[in-house]
Amino acid sequence: MMSSSIPPVCPLYIGGKWLTPDLATMGAVHNPSRGSVLATVPMCGAAEVDAAVAAAKAAFPDWRDTPPNERAQVMFRAKILLEDAFEELCLGIATEHGKTLSEARGDLRRGIEVVEYACGIPTLLMGESLENIARGIDCHTDRHPLGVVAGICPFNFPALVPMWMWPLAIACGNTFVLKPSEKVPLTMQRITAILEKAGMPAGVINIVHGGREAVDALLEHPDVKAISFVGSTPVAREIHRKGTLHGKRVQAAGGAKNFIILMPDADVERTVEAVKDGAFGCAGERCMAGSTAVAVGEAGERLLPALADLVSSMRVGPTDVRETQPDMGAVISAEHRARVAGLIDAGEKGGAKVLTDGRGVLVDDAPEGYFLGPTLIDRVDEGNPLMRTEVFGPVLAVMRAKTLGEAVAMANRQAYGNGAAIFTNSGKAAREFRRTVSAGMVGINVGVPAPLAYFPFTGWNDSFFGDLHIQGKEGVEFYTQRKTTTTRWFSFGDGEIWAK
Repeated sequence: MMSSSIPPVCPLYIGGKWLTPDLATMGAVHNPSRGSVLATVPMCGAAEVDAAVAAAKAAFPDWRDTPPNERAQVMFRAKILLEDAFEELCLGIATEHGKTLSEARGDLRRGIEVVEYACGIPTLLMGESLENIARGIDCHTDRHPLGVVAGICPFNFPALVPMWMWPLAIACGNTFVLKPSEKVPLTMQRITAILEKAGMPAGVINIVHGGREAVDALLEHPDVKAISFVGSTPVAREIHRKGTLHGKRVQAAGGAKNFIILMPDADVERTVEAVKDGAFGCAGERCMAGSTAVAVGEAGERLLPALADLVSSMRVGPTDVRETQPDMGAVISAEHRARVAGLIDAGEKGGAKVLTDGRGVLVDDAPEGYFLGPTLIDRVDEGNPLMRTEVFGPVLAVMRAKTLGEAVAMANRQAYGNGAAIFTNSGKAAREFRRTVSAGMVGINVGVPAPLAYFPFTGWNDSFFGDLHIQGKEGVEFYTQRKTTTTRWFSFGDGEIWAK
């Protein structure tokens, strides 16, 4: 099941078996660098989802009763095998997604860090106790798994986003049904084969493919106790609404419009490098992309020329060849490329000034690839079409503000609240920004303030729907429920045995 023999049809993984269903509707998995088809993927419906949930439900009692340290040992073995296959997996990510090999390494590395965190599950699951809460009465709490839980994933991080979900869910004693993005299903197929080698029991993790029909089946299934979702805000809102309507625990991470505030005293060289990486890393296809910069006062004149020069020098090209890697790869599909180019068109017609234009980029050695060059567009106002939606592409919109307060107000008027960053040498400005910006993840001279595995991914506002966030201790809380026991013993009992 490794990348050297990618099957023509992506199989399902149900009850420890690889299955290829005979379905009329199939999707295509593309290599965005070439515009070619890598594999086809079955678009599952309620029957396939029901089979996966049934397998997970059957596996749950034994897995729940497996001691936490034994579940942790499976994670330890998985981590070692993932490291052994690291470079092969990363090239597979770069091929099916279009991101560069270095970005694929970051994708998988962050996912492995969640596996490492899950290896500590015996400590993470510890309860609390207090003796003598009243005379002769003790009280303690335990954490228990929920049962069958499910994950629904986007295309932009084929390894990391699923690994935000299944390691903690499984380590906590749940069984899991995963629906990876139908655009990038191959990475989790390879990782699941590694989990088999690590000793993951049959039915503990299951994979189905598809689109809305499969998602609706998971949301409506009475045996699915919780849903984790990452995707766009409109879909996240609907996932949360429908999932909770059917009595499920839901965490739904949505889109973003992350603001980067550029202060006049910011270090030019370091700032423009960080802003470039934040805006154009992964071709802007990430919910933590720094898609909007606000230049305060003279910051525009100090920083934008250097930023424009740096962006203009970026090389765009195919990412599926290990020996030659560009600065930025392709976007996920021809349709998405057309959508992002249309938003650039609309932004320019709305009065903004294009400083570096990626719409006409040509890649000679990959003419069929889905390439769009990095685009820097200045003088974008709040009424511009670029500001009304999450672009999710290699576009950095630059706004202007006279003061920090005005810049923060601009950021706070948009509906999202995932991340925000400021570049400054002023502790006072940084402190004011940190306290007043309406975003869950804040960077101080850090362009992409995404937290590590042991911290929660704390989106706010329309960037998150639910109560318990992904990752960290909140992730453990999401995948468990507490049981509180209050105990009183009336005597030591009667009879000779007690006297002895």
